[in-house]
This record gives sequence, C-alpha cells and structure tokens, in this order.
Amino acid sequence: MDYRFLGTFESPHDVKKLNNEELTVLCAEMRDKILDTVSENGGHLASNLGAVELTVALHRCFESPRDTIVFDVGHQCYPHKLLTGRFDDFSTLRKENGVSGFMKPDESEHDAFITGHSSTSVSSAFGTCIANELLKKDGYAVAVIGDGAMTGGMVYEAFNNVRKEDANLIVVLNDNKMSISKNRGALSRHLSTIRTRKKYHKFKSGVERFLKKIPLIGRFLYSAVFNLKLMFKNALYNSNIFESLGFYYMGPVDGHDIEKLCEIFELSKELDRPVLIHTKTVKGKGYKPAEENAGDFHGVSGFDRETGELPKSKMNFSACFGKKLCELAKKDDKICAITAAMTSGTGLLEFSERFEDRFFDVGIAEEHAVTFAAGLARSGLKPVFAVYSTFLQRGYDQLIHDAAIAGLPLTLCVDRAGLVGDDGETHQGIFDVSFLSSVPGVTVYSPSDFKELEIMLENRLKEPKGVATIRYPRGGEPLISENKMQFDGFSTYSSGKTCIVTYGTLVSEAISAKDKLRSEGIDVAVIKLEQIFPLPEGFIDTLKNFDNVFFFEEGILNGGIAEKTGFRLITGGFEGKYFATAITNFVKQASVSSQREKYGLDSDSMYQKVKEVL
Repeated sequence: MDYRFLGTFESPHDVKKLNNEELTVLCAEMRDKILDTVSENGGHLASNLGAVELTVALHRCFESPRDTIVFDVGHQCYPHKLLTGRFDDFSTLRKENGVSGFMKPDESEHDAFITGHSSTSVSSAFGTCIANELLKKDGYAVAVIGDGAMTGGMVYEAFNNVRKEDANLIVVLNDNKMSISKNRGALSRHLSTIRTRKKYHKFKSGVERFLKKIPLIGRFLYSAVFNLKLMFKNALYNSNIFESLGFYYMGPVDGHDIEKLCEIFELSKELDRPVLIHTKTVKGKGYKPAEENAGDFHGVSGFDRETGELPKSKMNFSACFGKKLCELAKKDDKICAITAAMTSGTGLLEFSERFEDRFFDVGIAEEHAVTFAAGLARSGLKPVFAVYSTFLQRGYDQLIHDAAIAGLPLTLCVDRAGLVGDDGETHQGIFDVSFLSSVPGVTVYSPSDFKELEIMLENRLKEPKGVATIRYPRGGEPLISENKMQFDGFSTYSSGKTCIVTYGTLVSEAISAKDKLRSEGIDVAVIKLEQIFPLPEGFIDTLKNFDNVFFFEEGILNGGIAEKTGFRLITGGFEGKYFATAITNFVKQASVSSQREKYGLDSDSMYQKVKEVL
C-alpha cells in the first residue's frame, strides 16, 4: 500500500492538517500497516484495529507530549505509535531491539508510562494531573482505558480519589465489548444527544454562574436547582456510577466517528471538572475475520492475512494443565478453577464449559482472585488459581496475608513462568520464584515436561495442604534425552566430580550441555530440581559431594533458588567451587532462544561456562 499520509508524518501534530476525507484515508493506511505487521510478527490485533479513529481524534484535539495520553495496558497503542514517529520502524514491532508492543517511555516522549499491566491508567493520569496543578503547568492528562480493564479494582481506587476541582483529567472509556451504562428509550437517547452539544453546556454554566451571584439566597437556589435536576435526571436518564464519583459523564459516542469524537473532546476541555467520555468501538474494525472472531484475534502469534487463518495450536503446558485438571475434576467435585480474565490463555476453556458451576473468571482482579480462592479453601474446597507469572505479582499481599499465614490449601498454577519472549520487560515470568520462596509455608514445584506437570498436579490435589505453586513455561515441552520422575524432590543424571543444577525446561539445555562435554571426555552430572522450594531433603548433602557446582536459573538471581542454594552450601561447609548463572535485570523483548543465549542459559553457554572453569 502507498502510505500517502502515514509515511510522511513527522509528528502527531500533522494529523491536525488533514480534512475529513483525508482522515478516512489515513485510518485505512493505519489499519493496513497494523494488519501487515501483526500478521508477520504477532501481537494484539483486534483491540488496536478498533482504536484507530479514537487515536486519530485524540491527537487531533490534544497536544502530545504536553498533554499526557496514557493507554491502559497498551493493547490499544499501535495506532498511537504509528502517529508518533514510529511508522518507519513499525515492521520491527515486538522484535529484538525493535518497537515495543506496549507503551515505553525510553522509546518515545509520547509514551508517558510503561503500561504492560491493566487498570493503571487512571491512577497515573490522575497523578500527572495533580502534578500539573502543583507545578502550574498547562496540559491535560488523558487516560484511555478499555472496558475489560474496568474489572480491575485499582481503577475504582483512582476514581474514588479524584476531586471535582481536578479539571484537567479526562478519562476515555473505550467500550468495545460490554455496556457500562445502558441507556433505554427515545428520551434517554435524546437527552444523551443534548448533553453532548456545546450550546447546552454554555447555557448550563451561565445559569449556574447567575444563580450563585444572587445576593444572600444565590447559593441556596443553586443547591436546590442542582438537587432537583439530579433527581429528575436520575429518574429519567438512568445516571451512572461515574457521575456518583464526581465525573461528568458524556456518551455513549461512536468511537469511529472522528468528527463527533473531536466535538466531544473539545467540549470536555471547557467543562472545568474531571470528565469521563464513553466511546463505543468495534474490536477488529475493518478486518472481517477479526470483527467476527475478536477473541481469537485479540493476541495472535501471526496469521495469514489474506484468509484470516490462524496457526493451528500445538500441545503446550497450558493445554496440558487444562486437560489434566478436567480429568481430576471429573473424579473430585471439590476441585474449582479460577482465572483472572485469562480463560483461554491458561488452558481453562474446556473446564469452563464442562464444570461451569465450579469455574470462576473474576476479571482483571488478581488480588481478589487470591483471597476469593482462600475463602473457597477455608470452606473445604480445592481451588486452583491459574495465572500468568507476571500477573501473580499483583496478588502478593493477598498471598501472604490471606492464604499463607493461615496455611490454607490454595493451589497456584503459574503459567508463562520464566522467559516469555516478545512481550518484553513487563511480561517476563522471572520474579515468581524469588517472591514465592520468601514466604514461609509455600511450596514451589517446577515440571520439566508435560508428564511431570500432570503428576505434580495430581499429587498436589489428592490432599492439599498449605499454599503450593506449580510453575511452567509458555509453549511446548522441550526434547529431553533422559527423563525420570522419582518425585523425591530432585533427580540425578550421570556422574562425575562436576554437576550442573537447574529446574524446569532448562533441564533439557543442561542435558544437552552434559552430552557435549562427555563427548570431549569431561564427565558432568546433571541434577534436576522438581521441588524447588523448600529445597528437598538431601539435596544440599548431595551437592557437597561435587568439586564444582554450576547452578543455572531462568529467573532473577536476587532471592532465587541459585542464591539460596549457594548460601546453604557456604554455610554448610562446602569446600568446592560454586557458580550461579541467573538473570540480574529486566529482560527486553526478543525470542526466548535469544534471551537464553544472552543470559548464559542455553546449552552452548552452559557448555562454555563449565569448560572454561575446568
């Protein structure tokens, strides 16, 4: 496609120069570029296609970066990136050293905050708004939040904190799925139309000023008229929670009508109070396969653009977990499954259909999910909370306070553990081991293949005690040349005076390194941890028999199992040499294989490390 406008943009200010007809062409160009790139690189498609006109209208009416625009989560930020100087590099989306799939401040001055996790935009925009007031700076703070993110409690904490005088805060609710405040009947539609007209608000403000200026009784009259109007509006217009929280509610408005959106945005800047603008958009807009099947096209790993055909899904850890949990739930009616808006992603789709009364999708509310699970466990059920590692971070306090202290039998199945690749810093599952293993009474397991996952899950749910975690990576199982599951906590492969210690799917890399070293006459043992915390009985004593111990961990070094093992060895009188290789910083986007190589966690790096030392 010849990008007549998009290819010539130097800044988002250029969008202000186009007329309505040219804006239509621009939107088509943006959709084409998004489709072309995501079909090759993968990424979030349906939500971004639906946010094109909305983003164009935002940049037409606001002055980024003076006006701060925060896209919640970042699932809607691709159009924003195209308008803010990243068109030429957009083909590198989600690739190593390329354009991030989320908002990223060190990538552009137009990206105010990192937004990889949901429901944070109102808080950060509100903070920006207050800072502007205190520092006497001009500029609006605009939070663009999807209806899915409205299931996160943090949004309402922010709403509750906003004051009526915080006039430069504007929240744009991009409603592309559910109705927040359904309007009924012709009168309601008529009132909604009136409320979005500039003349109405000028007249309303004039009446308010006139009443307040009347000596002695002005304030009383204003209050009486306001209360009467509120009572009338609540009865006829069906007022909503946003107005109760102090926002001026405007909408719903067609999120694909740029002219109407601009009219609303300009009006919102004149109201002298916080505003919530409710827009209605269509997920997948402009691409029929995504419009008809927005769920499957929400996040994709690439697809055939011409046919809309998605790659056939292969067996992976998530699917293996879901299949095994269904098998166990069929035999045990106490087993319940919980997810936080990730039914398909965590492999629970079949469970949700077969055991509907025992399945709970709590929305984007990990904190609630943990405590809700604690309530189920306290009452004798066997709750299993399936959650991505990066999102479990949000339920840490609840894990300690509501589950671990009481020793409740809560099972956490932690998906996307370890390195996850192209989603970048906000989504790597490298912290769960460190924070979980710091909590007394928590047990952590890490299977290296599907069979181990099934055994661990079945053993755990027979008679669960205390908080236990089973963590597994994204994708399929690796090729392991040797496999034995003793479930004594750890297993030993081969012999020698040197050993490589690891867990999870890195075991495959370790065995490959061991085989390569053996081919060169270097005997190395591999010790695979199955229960990674607490360290299994006999594990430390076994390591003391080696002259050299190399621990490789696909997780953060600080507080990780490699560090804990080193401490136990040193304080336990170990006389050999100990080497720990783990991650020490935030991991940027790249393929998992590239990330492992960079941090010395692939088989070649293990081989080189051992050979250099020996």
